Amino acid sequence: MRTALVYHEEMTAARLLWDDPECEIERPERLTAAVERLQQGGLEQRCLQLAAREASEAELGLVHSPEYVSLMRGTQALSTEELQALSGQYDAVYFHPSTFHCARLAAGAALQLVDAVLTGTAHNGLALVRPPGHHSQRAAANGFCVFNNVAIAARYAQKRHGVHRILIVDWDVHHGQGIQYIFEDDPSVLYFSWHRYEHGRFWPYLRESDADAVGLGPGRGFTVNLPWNQVGMGNADYMAAFLHVLLPVAFEFDPELVLVSAGFDSAIGDPEGGYHLESLSQSVCMVVKALLGDPAPPLLGPMVPQHSALESIQSVRAAQAPHWTSLWQQGSTPTLSLSTCSPERRPSPVSPGGPKCKAAEAQTSAVLSSLLDRLHLCATPPVRTAIALTAPAAAMVLPPDILRQEESAPREETQAWARLHEALTQDTAFTALGKVLHLLNGILDGQVSSGIATTPAAASTLEVVLRQGLSHGAQRVFCVALGQLDRPPDLANDGRTLWLNIRGKEAAALSTLHVSVPLSGTTGGFLSCILALVLPLAYGFQPDLVLVALGPAHGLQDPQAALLAALLRGPAGGRVLVLVEQESTCQLVGVLARVLHGDPPPSLGPFSVASPDDVQALVHLRGQLEAQWEMLQVAAPSGVP
Repeated sequence: MRTALVYHEEMTAARLLWDDPECEIERPERLTAAVERLQQGGLEQRCLQLAAREASEAELGLVHSPEYVSLMRGTQALSTEELQALSGQYDAVYFHPSTFHCARLAAGAALQLVDAVLTGTAHNGLALVRPPGHHSQRAAANGFCVFNNVAIAARYAQKRHGVHRILIVDWDVHHGQGIQYIFEDDPSVLYFSWHRYEHGRFWPYLRESDADAVGLGPGRGFTVNLPWNQVGMGNADYMAAFLHVLLPVAFEFDPELVLVSAGFDSAIGDPEGGYHLESLSQSVCMVVKALLGDPAPPLLGPMVPQHSALESIQSVRAAQAPHWTSLWQQGSTPTLSLSTCSPERRPSPVSPGGPKCKAAEAQTSAVLSSLLDRLHLCATPPVRTAIALTAPAAAMVLPPDILRQEESAPREETQAWARLHEALTQDTAFTALGKVLHLLNGILDGQVSSGIATTPAAASTLEVVLRQGLSHGAQRVFCVALGQLDRPPDLANDGRTLWLNIRGKEAAALSTLHVSVPLSGTTGGFLSCILALVLPLAYGFQPDLVLVALGPAHGLQDPQAALLAALLRGPAGGRVLVLVEQESTCQLVGVLARVLHGDPPPSLGPFSVASPDDVQALVHLRGQLEAQWEMLQVAAPSGVP
């Protein structure tokens, strides 16, 4: 998998030429700090490096008016006094003689990245750009943004490459109203933004940043706003937004291209919407690692969404439910609960403020330093993915850096575990068990991130792996068993194992740690099961090891199995071991190995609606489990402040 990195040092040329506390935080160091951190971490060298080009004026005109482009061109010849006067006509903007050149490079970098991805030169990538773009409108600069880079990239992808469906995800702390205005009546572009809103009291103070702004005319339902009305949203709140709003809608929309407008001013260390260089550069590195396929570190802190976050999620699901089948088939009846507060104009929160803000910045910098120290302890294992096969599979095509493991655990260790089940004493099963134990020990010892193994005795091997994992240092193990695999009857009920069966037509919560759910025959039902049940349970449980077992008659299609494995890389920081019954095809084993290695899973195909039985099963299980597993909740509990 190739990841492109697009950048040009000349984007650092523009800078503030006069005293303006509101605008001084948008400075060249935002780019240089990120580039230096990428170089120090060896990430730049792992990417396909591309130098940004200038976007042509015709390309800028895909979004912006000719008059506005001409006005920006004219800034190159203005004096400092004239630049300051022109800047004062816009909200939170400053111009420099180099602004036009920098802004054309920023837009051109986005176009170059689109070309690289859509021509197959790269699979994904990051454009490091300045000035930013998501506040810019057809004929107006706004919020440090001159040209709307992502919007131009979307129109360019449509015109140049014939792309029909584009998803834009905007995760800045401020609402990207510029993108919303440009595409609000266009059903070919799905725009999703989560942002700090505070009932309209946070910049840009717009009523149309609330959840009930869903688009206009044919574009209704293709603008999705998730407004945060309380500060301090954490990992559980953002993960709940992903699982219960963004991902269901995104899968149903089935985009051909995803563009992310990545603002990092909501990251820890950035208390007032400013641009904290350490937080920014670390965030950029984490994104590049994810694009390269590296496992993400596990999320820290309790995975319990805040009441205010659930209110926002409830509101956006209610506003969008008429437009998206995936939101109402997950097993809840959303109700709309919007703020009656009118936006109240206050001093711009993008200003760095005074001593109080400086003290807050110092405090959050200390928190950021502590967090980074903990993340550095999660070192990336030397082997990202290993595969242990019962028999050679010469026809299987794998990336060269996937380790084909031939070693086995010591014979004495294998024999001790094989005594649990007679089936494991048979030659082929015994050999497979030795390889599985060696692979598991490598994962638990931090030498291997993830792995896949075949075995002729999946049920017996799974029990051994589960018990060995718990005895070898894993504190919590999340086990997803598909097909004819039962939970070991004498497994300790000590809270360290969460067992989930996906099979047949049975829906039952035998306990809060033993759940069975039917395997849906539709894409919509399968996705609802994964997004509304499996992943909320996984993230809520916070395992340090995930086991996935595909037993006899597991019933999964290859793309479904691949998507499940890919999504389960997240909860345990990439520590996933997949066991596959030997009767499965080499093709399935190969695709599973590749997604564990970081490759994208294949498409599920066209979206199809979940059956009434699937919906009812999900309703039943969520009703039984929501009180214990709060990541399942999609609405704020009534009567709770």
